[in-house]
Formats: sequence, structure tokens, C-alpha cells
Amino acid sequence: MIATFLRYARTASLAAALLAVSSFGSTVMAQSVAAMVNGEAITNFDIEQRIKLTKLTTQKAVSRQEALEELIDDKLKVKEAKRYGLDMSSSDIDGAYGNMASRMRMNPEQLSKTLEGHGIRPETLKNRIKADMTWGNLVRGRFQSNLLVPEKDLAGIEPSDTKEGESFEYLVRPIVLIVPRGSPSSAIEARRKEAELLRSRIQSCDEAQSLFRSMRDAAIRDQLTKTSADLPPALRELLDKTPVGKLTPPEVTKQGVEMVALCSRKPTKADTPAKRAAREKIYNQKYEAKSKSYLQEVRKGAMIEIRK
Repeated sequence: MIATFLRYARTASLAAALLAVSSFGSTVMAQSVAAMVNGEAITNFDIEQRIKLTKLTTQKAVSRQEALEELIDDKLKVKEAKRYGLDMSSSDIDGAYGNMASRMRMNPEQLSKTLEGHGIRPETLKNRIKADMTWGNLVRGRFQSNLLVPEKDLAGIEPSDTKEGESFEYLVRPIVLIVPRGSPSSAIEARRKEAELLRSRIQSCDEAQSLFRSMRDAAIRDQLTKTSADLPPALRELLDKTPVGKLTPPEVTKQGVEMVALCSRKPTKADTPAKRAAREKIYNQKYEAKSKSYLQEVRKGAMIEIRK
């Protein structure tokens, strides 16, 4: 009986050992070096992570080779930026990561859990963010003069509609009637009606300042200057329809009920929305071309070893 037990124990131990070795082997394979870039390693695990990240963010599948080339480029971008004293701190990267989460209506912890739910480490995304940000700062810093868009490149882009071709400078003051989070819809509706009543009384920005600064649970912010090209079309159209000295219709937001006091509106020679869009399009085209040629130049001087 004892001998039988010992034989069984030895067999079980051997099986466990084989399983452990097998598991260790697959881990080593996943972590094995796929490429060396100027002395820095890219592992098979890095490639797997990039493939998963790309599929999640773009809904497109990339090949192993495509993912490897992207990772090589990222290594080169960060390395080249460091040559010019450009580097992103951990706090910079965390801030950008948090901003990305916010745009997705999440907090950083929720974004991390979403990534982990797809088998992606948060560091995988942070490394991508670091490469993109450092490279962008480097290209814009080194080639700023080459990326400028001269006025002659914008000739003839104004729309035929005269109104669309005009640009205004708006002096505004945002106003909010605060509604605590979790308030019932009846409380929100009551504040909205209050806002409508106050809106009908206001005839100038001075009146708005005096009234809203004296009210409880209300705030009027400092003056802001915006041009037509700075504003989204819906808000631009709203301000164009609002008489100077009056308030825009109330809008329910996360903060409460918000309005904007229009203090002044005057024509300006600043970019019109159409001109701003054209300028940004040409700038982006120049940036992409310079970024591509610069990266090709960096790759030529790099030590890249692809391992089979």
C-alpha cells in the first residue's frame, strides 16, 4: 500500500513538474526578445499587447509584423526626442491618460479596468501615449518654421455665402445656476424656469454681473474673448442671434443650468471658421509629411535587429 502510494506521489510530482516547466516555457516564449532597437528590447509579449490595443482602439486587426514595426518606431521616437532633451515625466503621461479617460466619460481606474478586461496592460497604452506626445513635441519644435501656413496658401477658400465668410470677436461671460448632483428633475426644472425669468430681465453684462454675484447658488465667470473660429457651429449661431447685453437660452448641464451673457460682438480679421479649418488641414498635411520623412531618416541611422 505504501509503495503504491509513493509511486502515485512520484507520478503526480512528475506531472506537476512537467506542467510547471511547460507553463514556464510558454511564459519565456511570450517574453522572449523579438527585436533589439538601439540596445532596447521588444518582446513577443509587447507585440501581442500592441495587436490587442490596436484592435480595441481601431476595430482593425494588424499583423504581427505591422505591430512590430509600430513598436520599433515608438522606440526610435522616444530615443530621438531624448537626444534633444525632450522627455515625458510619469505625471505628464498619467495626466494625458486621465484626459483620454475623461473624453471617454471614464476615470483612469475605469479605463484601466476596461483595458485589463481585454487582456491589455494600462502600461501598453501609456507607452503609446508617451511615444506620440514626445514625437509630436519634437517635430513641432524642430520644424516649426516649416509647418507654418502662409496666407497665400489660403487664398480662395472663403465660402461664397457672405455671412459664412465673416468672422466676429465675442466678449462673453458664462453664467451657471448651480443644481446639486442627484437633485430630482423637478428641482432642475424649477431652476431652468428661474433662469428664463432672469434672462428676460437682463439688459447688459453689468446688470448680469451685479445680479448673479449677489445670488446664492449662482456664479458668473470672468469675461472671455472668443472668435468665430474658436466656437462650435451651434454656439456660434446662437451668439449671432443673441442681442448684445442679453443672455443665451438656458441649457441644463452637469453643473446646473448654464447661460452665456453676450457683452459685445464685433467684426474681426481673425480666421473665419472656414479659413481656420483650411489652415489646420494644410498644417496637418505638412506635419504628417515632415514626421514621415524625419522618422525614415532616424530609422536609417538606427541599430535594428529582428530576431526570428
